[in-house]
Amino acid sequence: MIAGQVGFPLLVRPSYVLGGRAMEICYSTEDLRAYLDKHVKADQEHPLLLDRFLENAIEVDVDALGDGESVHVAGIMQHVEEAGVHSGDSACVIPPLSLGEEMLDEIRATTERIALALGVVGLLNIQYAIAEGRLYVIEANPRASRTVPFVSKAIGVPLAKVAARLMLGEKLADQDLPTGFPEHVSVKEAVLPFARFAGADSVLGPEMKSTGEVMGVAADFPTAFGKAHAAAGMILPREGSVFITVTDTDKAAATQMATRLHDVGFEIIATGGTAMAIERMGVPVRRINKLHEGSPHVLDLIRKRECDLVINTPSGSGARADGYEIRTAAIKHGIPSITTMTAATAAVRAIAAGGGIDDEVRSLQEIHQEAASSALAGPKRNQ
Repeated sequence: MIAGQVGFPLLVRPSYVLGGRAMEICYSTEDLRAYLDKHVKADQEHPLLLDRFLENAIEVDVDALGDGESVHVAGIMQHVEEAGVHSGDSACVIPPLSLGEEMLDEIRATTERIALALGVVGLLNIQYAIAEGRLYVIEANPRASRTVPFVSKAIGVPLAKVAARLMLGEKLADQDLPTGFPEHVSVKEAVLPFARFAGADSVLGPEMKSTGEVMGVAADFPTAFGKAHAAAGMILPREGSVFITVTDTDKAAATQMATRLHDVGFEIIATGGTAMAIERMGVPVRRINKLHEGSPHVLDLIRKRECDLVINTPSGSGARADGYEIRTAAIKHGIPSITTMTAATAAVRAIAAGGGIDDEVRSLQEIHQEAASSALAGPKRNQ
């Protein structure tokens, strides 16, 4: 069987899709059979693409400009959510949060080689994955990406305008492009429409669900992330209670998160094994029943508005619908719900930094003018 040769987990999709439509992650032969029954019947005329899925990988988006002879890397964006969440649904940040100079240099060099090999004149977008220190190319598209407006605002350069000039015959050397990361931090966050659709599940995956995006800018990542979340309509709480229930592989990270939330004054609510793991860290926990154990459980708290944030990562090898009732109830009652540990960790950092709410409001023009003045004072790191 081809699936066995490629190896599980698999990222499965029809041969051509838009927005990740009908893409799923399959962890076993049984998952693959269920996918075929649910979505498609594969045959010679309707082939499936089977890709090996890299778990716990960091995803990176790169927007670059080429004139056929040289290449300029305009933006390197690190995704907040792990690889496997569609790039249109994932938050991302410029400058990258946790990539070292060696990896950044490899990304720049690989982007340049691909752009020159393709003969790109204009814009190029490449999506990478980083797993166990190794760089993988997910896809390379010699065109503008949805990230171009975000990168343009983050670095203060109208990339579409520059690309048009290159396509008309001008050269990169004549464009006066910045060569370093901006001093400020910019976060792009997806706008998700779950509240408009009764019963919609907020779990993110390879099929795109967002209907727009917003941007938060600040001097540091936690504040920028909090601003972006607020702009997307999910204002992070500054006090109250947090319900945490996570899969076994996320429990170690959940205990650290619970400790941080407790330290800034939040009450921690959890069930069973998650509560036990948190208590072992010396953090007081309010234990409640799982849904099948009867009231009082988390749905009661959500309906009474006695819970201010829900952190729920799906459990099981392929059961991304686990916790469906919890997540849909949170959406219905307007309570922020986070379904990945990476996003939850970022949200906790933002909450500890004040939730991204501050009194300082500055225009993009002011931010980039300050950056230009700072650039005159000394060199910045290469982009």
